[in-house]
Amino acid sequence: MKAIFFPEPKHVEIIEVPEPTYGADEVLVDVQIAGLCGTDLNVYRGLFPLVTFPRIPGHEISGTVIAKGQRVPEHIKIGDRVMLSPYSECGQCPACRAGRFNCCEFNQTLGVQRDGAMTPRFAIHHSKVFSSSTLTFDELALVEPMSVGYHAANRGRVSETDTVLVIGAGTIGIGAISAAVRKGATVIAADIDDQKLALARRFGVQHTINSTRQDVLATIKELTNNEGVSVAIEAVGLPETFRLAVEAACFAGRVVYIGYTKKEVSYNTQDFVRKELDILGSRNALRVFPSVIKMIEQRILPFNDLISRRYPFAGAGEAFHDWDAAPNEFTKILIDIQG
Repeated sequence: MKAIFFPEPKHVEIIEVPEPTYGADEVLVDVQIAGLCGTDLNVYRGLFPLVTFPRIPGHEISGTVIAKGQRVPEHIKIGDRVMLSPYSECGQCPACRAGRFNCCEFNQTLGVQRDGAMTPRFAIHHSKVFSSSTLTFDELALVEPMSVGYHAANRGRVSETDTVLVIGAGTIGIGAISAAVRKGATVIAADIDDQKLALARRFGVQHTINSTRQDVLATIKELTNNEGVSVAIEAVGLPETFRLAVEAACFAGRVVYIGYTKKEVSYNTQDFVRKELDILGSRNALRVFPSVIKMIEQRILPFNDLISRRYPFAGAGEAFHDWDAAPNEFTKILIDIQG
């Protein structure tokens, strides 16, 4: 069968790979849709520090169960429409012993540290399979990126009494926004793109700030009676937005970092101590896939509006080229693996 393949940065090929085999605890999935995210773009650009080449990408996956091993639980059935958790865990490191498998020291994410599922068929352990009888394949492919933002909101302990600033209204930021809105918080979104801010409003954001035209901190002070936000979630990955999150947080507030910054960040650390901030990292997603599936199934929020463009399997190289050339024109790209 064929697979999308990165032999090196900025090169995309379609190669032949062996058909997958599946073990007693695994399911075989007919892959339908693969979503592309910022990680995939940075892998393509050769800018993601955790990736090694050559590599088959693909970690935002939806498909159909077409076969299963004899030890796969009964609730997973042939014909189920599913999404896949792309993370692995060792079960022995400090994070795993604490039950926080999402930040396993030895995690290998599909398409990053190990080959992904941008192939027509893929075998995976049954514990990584989550189904829905109502979601489309497009919607199922959105579950993983939405879950990353949802987990960040959980890390920030967001509740209905909070005012939450989400810095970056891309796909991951929208995931955090969706979770915060669902939890009843007042949500502020900051971005440099009016279209993304307009999209954030459709997801329930009460206030938007375009940081190219507005003073973000002054606007936040105005909106919060000069207090600052109780939770600041950073979903961009730039030194200036890392600092902004700390500056925007109120005294006794929480700061959650999802983004990876490629440069060192310098802070006035007095704010850490004077405000007694909780500074929290947020990696991948932990135990939230069922909740996110349920959230999308309710169809209260316009998740399909996140999809900017679809490409056929043979057009994956074009998709990466187009996204690399004009990243601000895309929120979510889907690759139709069977098309």
